[in-house]
Amino acid sequence: MFELVYFVTGVIGSVLASITDLKTTEIPDKIPYAMIAIAIIFFSAESILTSNYLLIGKSFFVGLSFLGFGFLMYYLGQWGGGDAKILSAIGFLFPELPKGFNVDLILPFPLSFLFNLFFLGSIYMLFYSFVLSIMNKTILFEFVKDLKATSNWLILSLVSILALFVGLNFYVSYTLQLDKSFVQIVLSSILPLSVSVLLFLLWKFARNVETFGFKKKISVSKLSVGDVLLDSKVWEGITQKQLNKIKASGKKSIWIKEGIRFVPAFPIALLFTLFLGDSFILLAKLLI
Repeated sequence: MFELVYFVTGVIGSVLASITDLKTTEIPDKIPYAMIAIAIIFFSAESILTSNYLLIGKSFFVGLSFLGFGFLMYYLGQWGGGDAKILSAIGFLFPELPKGFNVDLILPFPLSFLFNLFFLGSIYMLFYSFVLSIMNKTILFEFVKDLKATSNWLILSLVSILALFVGLNFYVSYTLQLDKSFVQIVLSSILPLSVSVLLFLLWKFARNVETFGFKKKISVSKLSVGDVLLDSKVWEGITQKQLNKIKASGKKSIWIKEGIRFVPAFPIALLFTLFLGDSFILLAKLLI
């Protein structure tokens, strides 16, 4: 019964937070607070009924640890306050793998969830960025323009990197006395070259998404509560008081920044960890 309450609360709460994040970029405090309250009430009841007070202790330890980590990300300017609170709520609800879920975990459940959150979150952010680039043609246009402007440098870099990988492969083959032909050495150098090119293109694409998708100059008259100013060091929207002050300053326009709505990664990572386990293990099974 208790495990079902934690599961339903965690999934429904994080999904509701995801929907509001996608719609408004804001997460109502009542969602994570309600999740935390349910966790404390039911873990307290379970601890009393089973005379095992480690249950409520673990809930507080993991929940508060997640809260501290979440606000570290917040002060580093990577997350909003709502992301930190949802992470904390999940920590309160899932201090360990609930009974009834049988998955392979290398690390304790909270750490496995965090690993999955960042791994799957990276894939989610990449997908989000591609969708945004389709909706905002400027991103793709500037990305292609940027590549064309540096095409000569890119070609020279590719040739140099390929030569470096071929040289390294030849040195390793000679040192270890491996019987490899020159063609085999070149072919084995293409894979790391391809990975390097892919990583470079993703970096270039991410820079263009950040510049042309998440930063924009708007009229002060269109500025609203919750918008994040470009020079803000933490991911926190302006208040009504700040909005009034900006409008009274006489400024005609102002730069604001937007970000990827990251909260949907939380229910994705939670369900993945509960039903499939560590993404690291699954990747290892696929590659081996």
